[in-house]
Amino acid sequence: MGKIIIKSPTRVDLAGGTLDMWPLYAFIGKAVTVNVAIDVYSEVELTASADQSIVIESLDLNYKKTFKDIKAVLTATDSELSFYKPIIEFFQPQMGFTLKTKSQSPVGAGLGGSSSLMISALKAFYQLLDLKLPSSHDIVHLAHNLEAQMLRTPTGTQDYYPAFSGGLNILNYHPMGIDQKVLKVENSPLKNNFLLVYTGRSHHSGINNFEVLKSAVNKDKETLMTLSQLNDVAKETAEVCEKGQWQEIPRLFNLEYKYRVQLTSAFSSPEIVKLKEISQQQGAQAIKICGAGGGGCVLIWTEESRRSSIITECQKQGFQILNSRPVDPI
Repeated sequence: MGKIIIKSPTRVDLAGGTLDMWPLYAFIGKAVTVNVAIDVYSEVELTASADQSIVIESLDLNYKKTFKDIKAVLTATDSELSFYKPIIEFFQPQMGFTLKTKSQSPVGAGLGGSSSLMISALKAFYQLLDLKLPSSHDIVHLAHNLEAQMLRTPTGTQDYYPAFSGGLNILNYHPMGIDQKVLKVENSPLKNNFLLVYTGRSHHSGINNFEVLKSAVNKDKETLMTLSQLNDVAKETAEVCEKGQWQEIPRLFNLEYKYRVQLTSAFSSPEIVKLKEISQQQGAQAIKICGAGGGGCVLIWTEESRRSSIITECQKQGFQILNSRPVDPI
């Protein structure tokens, strides 16, 4: 078999972030998240070797190392291998291989970069080993458990669906599992009003979400009420996207921001506050914190006529514009 190349999109979460963590969605009965895949990709190259040797290369970490066999990989203590070891241990490939990874997403961008890379790696190994690719639900279940093993922290599931399926993903969480609806974004205002900006500060999604999880488990009334309010916003956002009522998005983004920083101020940051102020001064209608915030990327919702002035001011203030757009279903 020749070289296998798998590219998976990252995502921008439009509503419902944090609610995808078990048992938070169980606490509020049912929950909704809305995510859209974007053309910021994570890529995996996987090639079988003629012997048992294994080469691991991460272009993002500037790491490359050759191992004698699978046992040598799994017993190595290199911190750079933390992403790869759970995947290799799960598949237990009986041949050697070269595995190369890279991501277009800035580190800590809040775009689900590691989740996207995980999906790329899983798809590549399923293909290498000539195994049937599971459903989106089954591969997401596997991916988020492997990533929890890697990160040693609770993980949600919403990031993996857009990476696997592309498009605009509406996910409904309920006691029996997760329902996924994938919508096209072609020709929608979502593409035209979409401006993604990197604050320059890496975020720590696991820390922020874990603090919310602990408060909810401790039955903190304010936390539980705010999660319910975020869920109401997410439900309305899903409905607006399905009906194409895009003019409602700024109002919903503003509500989402209000409730998210109510959960904990750690979801925002001085950089996010500054970006919010300068973008709205230039005519932006709203912003959406990506991922668990505290840094990372921010989605600015703006009319096309205001885009250039917002970009100019953001760049003047040291923010990085990511020339990205939503992508349709894979």
